[in-house]
Amino acid sequence: MSFPFEKNITLDEFYKIRAEHNQLLEFIDGIVFMSPSPSTMHQRISGRLHASLFNFLEGKECEVFHAPFDVELSKENKEEKKIVIPDLSVICDKEGLDNNKYNGAPTMIVEILSRSNQSHDLVTKLNLYMDFGVKEYWIVNPILNTIQIYTLDNDGNYQQLDISKDKGIVRSSVLKGFEVDVEKLFLLP
Repeated sequence: MSFPFEKNITLDEFYKIRAEHNQLLEFIDGIVFMSPSPSTMHQRISGRLHASLFNFLEGKECEVFHAPFDVELSKENKEEKKIVIPDLSVICDKEGLDNNKYNGAPTMIVEILSRSNQSHDLVTKLNLYMDFGVKEYWIVNPILNTIQIYTLDNDGNYQQLDISKDKGIVRSSVLKGFEVDVEKLFLLP
């Protein structure tokens, strides 16, 4: 869902607007996007995945961050920056970390779909993450109980690695040994 403006704005204008509003806002191509408040199911899934990733990464070089945490996507050959707030970000190159955000492309991003932001995560962010070199992108859909996993190929394009509905195990190709039991992830208490 986009924030209403009559024209595209600059990154500096975005930060001013953000300081004045108590909402989760993202900045992509001069447009401000407002993130919806997460549902209970969204929070359950996010918590389960964060705990799994946190435990898996304990003692390893990578670290997982959960929303709200800014990722300022940047790439050497791109001047314009994009500000996104992924549900989960796995960061292995910690050089881009500062006190308030990460500057660069996380190794892995997980987005959990909400009814109001499906196209944003399925189209806009998929293309954005691919363009900026996020090696693996998980799209978790609690409406359909599916997980789609996309990984970058040698040409910098996403290939769908896995899709699982309701049951089975999905595995990361980037975080060797990390796997999720789909049925347990979507299990209601």
